[in-house]
Amino acid sequence: MGDIEAPDTTGPSQSVLQTILPIAKEFASSRKGQLLIAEVALSLIAFICFVASTAAAFVTAPLIEFLAALFLLFAYSTKFNERFKGFHFPLMDFLRCVSASIIFFIISIISVSKFTDGASKAAGVFGFIATIVFALDFYFIFNDLANFLKQGGDSGDDPPRTSEYNDSDSDSD
Repeated sequence: MGDIEAPDTTGPSQSVLQTILPIAKEFASSRKGQLLIAEVALSLIAFICFVASTAAAFVTAPLIEFLAALFLLFAYSTKFNERFKGFHFPLMDFLRCVSASIIFFIISIISVSKFTDGASKAAGVFGFIATIVFALDFYFIFNDLANFLKQGGDSGDDPPRTSEYNDSDSDSD
């Protein structure tokens, strides 16, 4: 009867989020990782608020943006995007952020001005915050893509993850 061993409690413990969604710690601490986590959280909160409100017609946009941001969070954190060279993930991410910021801005204005219940107002406020986060993300992605194209863009790699602006190699003067 002494064959059963006690479970080892000294091993590394994982949080529930890391078990469900394997996010690399170095990616989660980067600017892109923090922006994607904020986009996922704000889209989910806006989705829940729209479900609970009388403005339920706007529930689709936050759900689609939540799923797209969750997919890209998974792709970037597990380096899934490096396996598919046919897709240009930064450009896809840029178009997602531009469309999300425009859509969130429009539905937030409508939900705050047209509907009177508290959940619609909350969804509008979280939508405005999500608009700012998505706009910040597409601004950083645009700068990275512009620097990548300015350097020639012929290396076949994704654009660099830094947002440092180097004007010394410019011949556009």
